[in-house]
Amino acid sequence: MSHAATTASPTDDAPALELRGVHVIHRTRTGGLFRPGTVHAVNDVDFTVRRGETVGIVGESGCGKSTLARVLVGLQRPTQGEVLFRGRQLRYGAGFRRELGRAVSVVFQDPATALNPRMPVRDQLLDPLVVHRIGTEAEREARVRRLLELVGLPASALDVLPRQISGGQRQRVAIARALSLEPDVIVADEPTSALDVSVRAQVLNLLTDLKDGLGLGMVFISHDIATVRYVSDRMAVMNAGQIVETGPAEALFTDPQHPYTRTLLGAAPTLLER
Repeated sequence: MSHAATTASPTDDAPALELRGVHVIHRTRTGGLFRPGTVHAVNDVDFTVRRGETVGIVGESGCGKSTLARVLVGLQRPTQGEVLFRGRQLRYGAGFRRELGRAVSVVFQDPATALNPRMPVRDQLLDPLVVHRIGTEAEREARVRRLLELVGLPASALDVLPRQISGGQRQRVAIARALSLEPDVIVADEPTSALDVSVRAQVLNLLTDLKDGLGLGMVFISHDIATVRYVSDRMAVMNAGQIVETGPAEALFTDPQHPYTRTLLGAAPTLLER
């Protein structure tokens, strides 16, 4: 497949997705009518994810996690800094989002709003394949059935509407759709927080199994540090738009170096237990 315009040659050992010195600055009205204020939603962030690993991003609400996720999937253009895919710097020209969209997929927080309530599951999964003109009609149908099998749903689910299945099943459909274009990276933004406690661990285990089985890179975003530890190989802790600490998940959890990380560890109970 082709990719967005680039300024450097890719290398085999380059991260699947990389941010270098990324800033996102939002204008606000707090500075007055003639002097608009600014908010640094993301402030000088460096970040990498490679195929086959999960990198967790953790922090409290408002710390910049979701803005960073929007940068990673191409929905937010950085005010400053570089976004690289397979070692190539992305340029935000015509068609870049379509091309990046094939390589980086997203699983949103609430499957009830991420899925079209009026479309059967089959059409939800076929849609990205049709938009990107992938395969023949028969090949698309076969891929859709394989996707359902991958996420542990029966073929009978193809003909139902989202409201006719449970929240956990809807999130499995959303994950299947994210896998439909065979991406290099999946960005999962609070993917279990809208689910019942009884199905959260199932979805987390599914994401981990898919990452391992398909060799995906995964960015897992949550405000819950214990849940991030559960699925992540590496972790990045965000506070006030900055990554204040990063490292192997287990080491960061057992020997945190930054005061904010220690605060998170002593805070709310895990999502798996609430």
